[in-house]
Amino acid sequence: MTAISIQVEGQNGLTWARWIALATEVEALGFAGLFRSDHFTNAHEPDLDSLEMVVSLAWLAANTRRIHFGPLVAPLSVRDSRMLARQAAALDDLSGGRFILGLGAGWQEREHTTFGYDLGDIPTRMARFAEGLELITRLLRDEEPVTFDGEYFQTRGARLLPRPERPGGPPLLIGGNGAKRTLPLAARYADIWNAVYVPVENFRALSTQLDELLRAEGRKPEDVQRTVMLPLFFDPRDEDEVRRQIAAYREAGADEFIFQWLALDDLEGLRAFARAALTQG
Repeated sequence: MTAISIQVEGQNGLTWARWIALATEVEALGFAGLFRSDHFTNAHEPDLDSLEMVVSLAWLAANTRRIHFGPLVAPLSVRDSRMLARQAAALDDLSGGRFILGLGAGWQEREHTTFGYDLGDIPTRMARFAEGLELITRLLRDEEPVTFDGEYFQTRGARLLPRPERPGGPPLLIGGNGAKRTLPLAARYADIWNAVYVPVENFRALSTQLDELLRAEGRKPEDVQRTVMLPLFFDPRDEDEVRRQIAAYREAGADEFIFQWLALDDLEGLRAFARAALTQG
């Protein structure tokens, strides 16, 4: 059965009370995982409560027992790749190997301007992203000290200690639909590729292209898990439609669905959705 997970927007009013209640419910209902965005603000006002990503996932690592979890995604325009690699290894160890490190290039101009981070143009973002991916991969997976001399990140004989308990550290998820830039990076570095808001036929086409890129990198298509994040507008009367859509993406190769749950306080609605989505047949 295809895994079903939940994603929430951490900048959209997420507080400790809401996070704890939601995480407890997600685990109890049988969802496979819980992901969250990594933003200071939304792209437009009004500004709402925004629970910091790494701290919130540290709570999740220590207070859940079954679900996998991670950022969807952490932008390397804001997150320092060296510190993020260290935090990722610690979160994975603390949770007993349930952490997934979701990474992205960054895109939201308002939060970068407000908090003083340099977003840059698209070529800058992608060059920084590529550097960060290489450095994170090496820090997590190389047993020898890492010297890295990039334009955006540098290290001199850096070694993460203790070494990650999981060989190679947590899996890397790369999110995005860009055929020219994102998919080639996913083919080179990712353990998981996450498509975002794509119709099923687009998902199938992008997944096929990823297969070709993986072969060009000397990897196999099965080396990278395929996930898809979709917005969720659920009415309990639509159970059959939910199952139909899940079946269509599953047939197109999706290994996991990550549904965006915006109603942070609607736990009863989440329970109704679980009854529909987790009994796929």
